[in-house]
Amino acid sequence: MDRKFSVLDIYGDVLTEKKYITNPAIARDEELKRLMLTLLTPEKSALLIGKAGIGKTAIVEGLAYLIQNNNVPEVLKGYKIIKINSSSLLGKVTLNNQEELLINIFVDEVKKQEKTIIFIDEIHTLIGARGSGPMDLANILKPILDRGETKVIGATTTAEYETYIIRDRAFLRRFEKIEILEPDEETTTTILLGSLKKIEAKTGIKFKYNDYVAKQVMASIVSATSEFKRVYGLAAMYPDIAFSVLMQSFSEALFQNRKEVNILDVYNAIKHSKRIYPDSIVKELEIFRNKFTKLCNEENIILPVVTIEEVQRDEIL
Repeated sequence: MDRKFSVLDIYGDVLTEKKYITNPAIARDEELKRLMLTLLTPEKSALLIGKAGIGKTAIVEGLAYLIQNNNVPEVLKGYKIIKINSSSLLGKVTLNNQEELLINIFVDEVKKQEKTIIFIDEIHTLIGARGSGPMDLANILKPILDRGETKVIGATTTAEYETYIIRDRAFLRRFEKIEILEPDEETTTTILLGSLKKIEAKTGIKFKYNDYVAKQVMASIVSATSEFKRVYGLAAMYPDIAFSVLMQSFSEALFQNRKEVNILDVYNAIKHSKRIYPDSIVKELEIFRNKFTKLCNEENIILPVVTIEEVQRDEIL
């Protein structure tokens, strides 16, 4: 085998070497504690289960952030977390005129790692990956899972867990299921507030208002994206759907060549959201105008009345 070929080098992303502006797992302390307790349990790895957009990857990145800052139990200090998408482990590669399974190369590499946590996103796709029946994932990963210094964190959606993984009892014996629930509105507001510095760093522009006003604005975004206002079938959940509106408000400001995000940008972001029902958008924009009337008057900003016909026209465009 050509030892120069490395699945980890080509497809792996070392989360503990990334630069984090803020903790990616804001307000998810309980989930982080459960994850660490599982990783500290002998012969157990962790399986994060939850709907799409709920923040499973952010929780693992939060653990990487805590490891960077030595804010973990002594046993976990010095560990590295390598993220790899399950799709990267499917298929074969030809080395020295011989076909090799990528997942076998991956396992051989990981066995040589020290103090390592492997994060496999969408881990359910590895079950049945050989096409002729379920892949015995438990046995394939067994050399990794049996090493005391190597742990695996898998992530999958609730639907995929119930469709694929729950049938593989050997796999489930080695993994502790950690259900990640959708955060409530208050928690999502806290997550958005805590993420502003990260978004500002990524976009190069600032959110204009102080903490008090910012909290009111974040709460309005969260209210506008609550459960029964979301377009069905887009797999939109807190905090992802609220993040989409907040990020859109920064895009609105960038489009106008401004260095600060103002109240009109947030208003337009809600208006242009494709994940909120048109009638809900109209109602939420009216609430938004009334809530921030004083601020708009102080800044000489006009929030125009929006009709459902206008929103529906935007939907078509």
